[in-house]
Amino acid sequence: MKLQQFSRREAVVRAGVVLGAALTGRFAHAADTPESSRGPIGSPFVFCLNTGTIRGQKLGLAKEAEVAAKAGFNAIEPWVSSIEEFVKGGGALKDLKKQISDLGLTVESAIGFPQWIVDDDEKRAKGLERAKFEMDLVAQIGGQRLAAPPAGATDTPGLDLVKAAERYRALLDAGDQIGVVPQIELWGFSKNLNRLGPCAFVAIESGHPKGCVLADVFHLYKGGCDFRSLRLLSGHAIQVFHINDYPAEPPRDKINDSFRVFPGDGVAPITQVLRDLASLGGKKVLSLELFNREYWKQDALDVAKAGLDKMKTAVAKAMG
Repeated sequence: MKLQQFSRREAVVRAGVVLGAALTGRFAHAADTPESSRGPIGSPFVFCLNTGTIRGQKLGLAKEAEVAAKAGFNAIEPWVSSIEEFVKGGGALKDLKKQISDLGLTVESAIGFPQWIVDDDEKRAKGLERAKFEMDLVAQIGGQRLAAPPAGATDTPGLDLVKAAERYRALLDAGDQIGVVPQIELWGFSKNLNRLGPCAFVAIESGHPKGCVLADVFHLYKGGCDFRSLRLLSGHAIQVFHINDYPAEPPRDKINDSFRVFPGDGVAPITQVLRDLASLGGKKVLSLELFNREYWKQDALDVAKAGLDKMKTAVAKAMG
């Protein structure tokens, strides 16, 4: 798809304008959260465990799914690398799909890092093929979405957002053939797509009805975003949201993923974030994503239970 060409500066400025398009339903026909996604009756949220939260325990994906179910989660968000490890260990994906379903879980999303957005044509072509491979793996276990961060384009600023939108369109078209929706993932530490405006711009300018953004409390903070900007999106623009928290110290420029804590244990405006997400309408998958090394030293089930309890407490406070 050929898009109108204009300067990167104009693209960035326009991003602030096109955010308003989300309010008028530009995402109105994007994929809804499927009926299979279960959450508390009357709640706008589905509780999901991103398996990175217990990644340090090295349990393997099958066991991670068991932990999520025992803890009481509705869904999981595995890492593609864990799916590959499961296959390398002799596991069959159809069996894993059945196990996850039998546990009463859905696979709402998955985490991968294909370099689909880079400027280098050869690397990008390989990245797109890798993305197709990853989406196929996710589809085989019943997964619905794949994170699409700006992998490979994080160190050097100046990514052309119009070209990024064209590349995202190609990724979405590939996802249509496989049955998995790639989500633009905001990375706060990146030099590109580190704020909500540019991510929304790329999703909107892709011109694809399933374009959407995967945001994260920590990454919104790390990228210097105003959390209130979430209100400018439609209910379809964000389907999965990574929930976590961060402490007051170290400062923004020094903090990294390892400092993530349970929601409510830090200084993030969790209550307002949840209220704003709920106000957008539609089901929102809250996926607990932490990389806290102290949590990795603890029993995985204890961590998962504690995380879900913190999530439910935060939601009750926001909805009360």
